[in-house]
Amino acid sequence: MTRRIVQLLVGLVLYGAGCALTLEAGFGVDPWTVFAQGLSIHTGIGIGWITNIVGFLVLLLWIPLRQRPGIGTVANILLVGTSIQATLAVVPPVQGVVPRIAVFVAGVVSVAFASGLYIGARFGPGPRDGLMTGMHARLGWPVWLCRASVEVTVLIAGWLLGGTVGVGTLVFAASIGPLVHLALPLLDTRRVSSRAALRSSTAGAAVAGDGSGRS
Repeated sequence: MTRRIVQLLVGLVLYGAGCALTLEAGFGVDPWTVFAQGLSIHTGIGIGWITNIVGFLVLLLWIPLRQRPGIGTVANILLVGTSIQATLAVVPPVQGVVPRIAVFVAGVVSVAFASGLYIGARFGPGPRDGLMTGMHARLGWPVWLCRASVEVTVLIAGWLLGGTVGVGTLVFAASIGPLVHLALPLLDTRRVSSRAALRSSTAGAAVAGDGSGRS
């Protein structure tokens, strides 16, 4: 349990930091961050705080979908946006194409690794992921259609509000799935526990077998 809690918290903070790095790179960001950026432009509220607010509002949409939030859901709402805001406050502006590319790549990789951490902790989905799975359960739509319809909607809305959409948005969309697919098996606490139990039972069997042989 201690490992799972630490993994959840580190994952959510790292996720926000990764999103902030993609923002600093200026090549375009993921749909939800585009939306938060657009709202931030018009309200004057920091992108990170907007991210937290949007997460809470999305959570309200779980009610008609009959979704139940977990500890991870609440922690996601509180920590991701806060981490974005804190990272943007301490990371200086990035100048030059090559440094910006490096920062963008670091941001995408951080988001993928962080996703593996907090999903692998198994404390419940984030509010946005829960919205999509709830739509799937209640409406019967395929998960990919639920995800695409929601993210295209918030992307267009964010772009109309002035959020940054660019080549980075496409790169993020194309790469994040495969990267999370690589990270999750390494960080899934259930699989790690199963492997540890298997090694323990194998070692115990070996010891027992060795003892019976000597007797």
